[in-house]
Amino acid sequence: MAKLSQDELLAQFEELTLIELAAFVKAFEEKFDVTAAAPVAVAAAGVAGPAAEAAEEQDEFDVILEGAGDKKIQVIKEVRTLTSLGLKEAKDLVDTAGAKVLEKVAKDVAEKAKAALEAAGAKVTVK
Repeated sequence: MAKLSQDELLAQFEELTLIELAAFVKAFEEKFDVTAAAPVAVAAAGVAGPAAEAAEEQDEFDVILEGAGDKKIQVIKEVRTLTSLGLKEAKDLVDTAGAKVLEKVAKDVAEKAKAALEAAGAKVTVK
């Protein structure tokens, strides 16, 4: 069996799922009678980065204006209240379908903004 370089080993680990990687670490510990300390944990965290991020609960949300509805002026006023935009900028934002009113805000702030915009007559989504 040919000896693999460090880059080749890392490429192989990238293809493993988190469960497969955990099973490998356990088998490695048993075979060589060692305990996986910080170096292996750091390598596992680097490989499992995207999977670990997906497992964490989302804490930043975007408030997206899908449509102004019938009460466009009320929606513009509410957008100005929620943001620091001027009248023209708020109007342009309301005229743009799919525009982000707020970006990367806490869940409670996003829900309050959504409720306020919907009360003004807008169609809003929180992502």
